[in-house]
Amino acid sequence: MQRRKFLKTLGAGAAAGAAVPFLSTASAQETITWDMVTSWPKNFPALGTGANDFAARIERLSGGRMKVRVHGAGELVPAMEVFDAVGEGTAQMGHSASYYWRGKTLASQFFTAVPFGMNTTETNAWLYHGGGLELWDEVYAKHNLKPFPVGNTGTQMAGWFKKEINSLEDMQGLKLRLPGLAGEAMNGIGVTTVNTPGSEIFTSLQTGVLDAADWVGPYNDLAFGLHQVAKYYYTSAWNEPSAILEGTVNLEAWNALPDDLKAVVSEAAMASNLAMISEFAVRNAEALDTLVSEHGVELRTFPDEVLEALYASSQEVLEKQVEADEESRKVYDSYTAFQQKVRRFTDVGEFAYLKTREKVGV
Repeated sequence: MQRRKFLKTLGAGAAAGAAVPFLSTASAQETITWDMVTSWPKNFPALGTGANDFAARIERLSGGRMKVRVHGAGELVPAMEVFDAVGEGTAQMGHSASYYWRGKTLASQFFTAVPFGMNTTETNAWLYHGGGLELWDEVYAKHNLKPFPVGNTGTQMAGWFKKEINSLEDMQGLKLRLPGLAGEAMNGIGVTTVNTPGSEIFTSLQTGVLDAADWVGPYNDLAFGLHQVAKYYYTSAWNEPSAILEGTVNLEAWNALPDDLKAVVSEAAMASNLAMISEFAVRNAEALDTLVSEHGVELRTFPDEVLEALYASSQEVLEKQVEADEESRKVYDSYTAFQQKVRRFTDVGEFAYLKTREKVGV
């Protein structure tokens, strides 16, 4: 039904002058118009505008042969239905985060973030040079999707809490918004986690539906005004040391593209990935200063006993998943092997430098 519906839609688009990418290979004179559905509010800072940037790069690099219309969450499909919408052909493209789709494929979670895992530079190295992208292709092909990394928030914050956390006991029974593997690890230490869409976090904290919430980092958290409904901001970045944003393409639509336009989409994805990482680096710094200096937000780190419990719980979650799911094992084995490979230089390079910088007071 979905495929017939999509082909009918494409036929209507062709009648209006748009190309039909599933039915023929585009010539240099044709214009292909695609729709991109996202999990973000329209034009939301960095996430929503990152999707806009991806679409704009495709049009610019293709010389106008390919145009992408970007839709915010809820405009064509709800925020949490992007995966299905693109796979089924309701839209040709999507922009979201892969760990939202654990109910579709458990292995998807490794392509957003792994608790206590690799940082952003290490993660990109795995994707582009360590076989990560090939594994992602393999996992998503079963769902009629072609994935790309299209942005990364960098290291995320541990979240907003209404009360200060001074012990492991203080975590018991909290209702926390936190998706992915980190959310499962929190469940393991007595926290109840939910996967609330970003647009609902403020109200959920305000009304007491949530006691605490992870979103992204200072830039996006300030945009949602989360400092108005929670006082304590935790910097213990154990949960998402790197957080990939994914671009997805309907696999049939992808296969119908000529090679030059495939290259355009691939290069646009890589450029948008770097652009978002760079933007977050500066915007997070500016927003953090605003949160602390102007709004009196109190920065905190989790006690050691909480972090130790979270690490132990994370390992249990990961071990349980890879034992039960062969696809997850294949991805996780690749991920952990690469982490050990690159960590040797990270420790003597980046980490050693950061410690040196702190030591001399720079």
